[in-house]
Parts: sequence; C-alpha cells; structure tokens
Amino acid sequence: MCDNTHLEVSKLIRMKNVLCILISLFSTQLFAKELVSFTVSFEKEYIDVPISLSLDNIDYKRDSLQLQLYEITRSGQKFIPSQLESGHLARLWFVLEGVSKRNSTRKFVIRLGENKLPDQPDRLIYPDKSDGNLTFYSGKKPVISYRYETMYPPKGVSPLFKRSGFIHPLWSPKGEVLTRVQPPDHYHHYGIWGPWTLTHIGDREVDFWNLNKGEGTVKFAGFLSETTGSVFSGFRVLQQHMDFGAKGEDQIAMNEVLDVRVWNSSNGVWIIDYTTAINTPLKDGIMLDAYRYGGGIGYRATEKWTKDNCTVLTSEGKTRTDADGSTARWCIVAGESAVDEGRSGILFLSHPSNRAHPEPMRVWPLDSNGGRGDMYFEFTPIRHKSWELKNGNDYVLKYRMIVFDGQIDKETAEMYWRSFSAAPSVEIKFNKNI
Repeated sequence: MCDNTHLEVSKLIRMKNVLCILISLFSTQLFAKELVSFTVSFEKEYIDVPISLSLDNIDYKRDSLQLQLYEITRSGQKFIPSQLESGHLARLWFVLEGVSKRNSTRKFVIRLGENKLPDQPDRLIYPDKSDGNLTFYSGKKPVISYRYETMYPPKGVSPLFKRSGFIHPLWSPKGEVLTRVQPPDHYHHYGIWGPWTLTHIGDREVDFWNLNKGEGTVKFAGFLSETTGSVFSGFRVLQQHMDFGAKGEDQIAMNEVLDVRVWNSSNGVWIIDYTTAINTPLKDGIMLDAYRYGGGIGYRATEKWTKDNCTVLTSEGKTRTDADGSTARWCIVAGESAVDEGRSGILFLSHPSNRAHPEPMRVWPLDSNGGRGDMYFEFTPIRHKSWELKNGNDYVLKYRMIVFDGQIDKETAEMYWRSFSAAPSVEIKFNKNI
C-alpha cells in the first residue's frame, strides 16, 4: 500500500514538473517572442564597437512589450543593453564592449519581452542643463559640457571675442580637464570647436575663426533634440555661421547641425562621436579656401600641456616634430595630468567618408607660443585643397574621440579606428512565424 502511494505521489510530481515546463515554454513564447536572430562576424580585431541593426522589416511595436537583446554564449544567454533609434530609419543600437577577436563570431537574438528588464549595471549617461551649459554625467563623474549661452571674454578684452556653441570642459574618465577656452594668447580658442577661417562669399573674404576681425562668428541657434538611453546619450543643435559684412543685416552664411553622442562604456574610457553637417542658404554658395586652419574638429588643450610633457602620435607614425601638415586616419594627443596614471589624452578618429580622408592636420610645433610649445590639434579637411559649398547640398564630417587616462598604444588605436570606420559583418535570420 505504501509503495503504491509513493508511486502515485511520484507520478503527480512528474506531471506537475511537466506542466510547469509547458507553462514556462508557453509564457516564454507569449511574453518573449523571438523576432530575429543574427550573427556578427569579425574579420579583424575590434574594440568597444557600437553596432546597429535595421528594424524596418521587423514588427516590433506591441503594447506592453519591448525589445530585448541577448547574446548567446556557451554559458547561456546574456542580456545586452540596447536602444531604439527611430526616425527616417528605425535602428536598434548596442555596444560590443571589450575586444572582439579576429576571425570570431558572436550570436544574438532579439525578443519582444515584458517591460521589466533584467537587472543590469547602472551606467546611464545623463544630462544636466544649467548656467548656460548642457553637461553629461556618468554617475557623479562629468564627461562633457556643451556651452549654449554666450561666453564673454575677460573684462578689458574686446567683446568681439564672445562666442557660444562649443565644447568645454571635456573631462578625462578620472576627472582631468583636457580643454581650454579664451587663453590670453588666443582669446578666440574655445575648447573643441570647428569654425572656418579663410572663406569667400563672392569676392569678399569672411573669417569665422579670428573673431577680433569682426567679419563673422558662429553661434548657438537652438536645440534640435536631446537623447538619454541605456546605450548612448547626446544632443543635436543648430549652429549658425554669421556673416557680419553683408549688405544690410547680418546674414547666415552656413547652417551647421552638430550631433554629439556619448556612448555608455565600462572599459574606463569615454567614447564620444562628433558629427557636423553643414549647408549654405546663400544662392551662390560659399568657398572654403585652402588654409592651415578651418573646420573639421579643432582642439585647444589644457594649459598644463607644453613641449616638455605633451606628445602626439598619428596613424602614419608622425610625432609632434613632423605631424603638422601630414595626413592621418587617427591621432593620439596626450599629456601630463594629475590622475594616478600620470597622463591623460584623446584619440581623435577621422571617418573614411570625410573629405580629404586620410585628413590633413594642424599640429602646433614645439616652439609655438613663444617657445612654450602649447598644444593645438585639428583635423583640417581644407588644408591642401579648397572646398566649394553649393546651395541645396549637405556636407557631413564625422569624428570620434576616445578619451582616456594612462596610455593608448598604436595597436589599440588601430582597433578603435576600425570599430569607427567599418562595422563588422552582420548576418540576419528572421523568424518566419512573426
């Protein structure tokens, strides 16, 4: 009797277990519907690479459900933070952190799941707008600040040097300020910015860089969007390049949409994209004349950096002694800092789609500023050849900054450039039952 009772109990337990499994499978299908699986293949080594996947052929809009991304690994499925970017094209973004080895593959699946997401580290980059600055923070650490209100020069200095629409400060991951604005030797230098110097509107020269000439300036004209997410945060602004010498009222010579994106990363660096799109409303266009300064992305470094403690290394092996006027895919600018490692810096990356890529550079020589050897760096797409902007066309320049403490060697710099310049191969497999 006892044996029969034990047997019946065992059967009930097994039936209960089977029922639980069936319910679990049903729930998974109901609340975590698989939409698509895909494989990312790496022919070469990549590092901290942002990847996007088009969602245009995927029905992902369901009430109370949201997209969830998982990587399929040997130890199971790992939740990967992802972020939807909608607009003309819908894309799902995520970052493959760390090094992805050469000739390797990584597999992923996208599901529609309940709104409650798995627990994940709180690494959100969030904005704070105050005192004329839009500043992004990672936890309590400041990352980057955009100045949208006009900054006036010190008392006694010409008000022509006033300016808005630039990046300052830019901090290293451990808090070292790497930018400088309004230095007494060049009051028109503003952290990270990109005005054009020698230009012509018809037969008339207009300088948007040397503000004391009174010929032109660049100003913030409005926020277009602000984004905060689990993968990236950032902003888009309209900046106007103003011509002061036109007949009648001042005129807009160029409209610029500046798009800055800060990627969430746990690898001890800041990854920041700086994309500028310019066009001209002028009927006959504008000529950006060949010159050693102008446009692209310019950087005036901290006053701490001089010829004695600041270094440059380009993708072509050039240094501070011979980088000026040369071309490069990337350039490391680094110098002494107060962090534990003793050095901080920025790896500047130029995208292959940019004009004149590999891009010419302006790098101040060792005897700059009365022999101090202060640091100024710029990717200058018009250094060797003029650029005519025609009415009705958009012109885009893309850059990425890897902000770091310590050292970045040339092999790591090459991986970061590769991760920016050419996305790895993605092979998609759709679920036919969707």
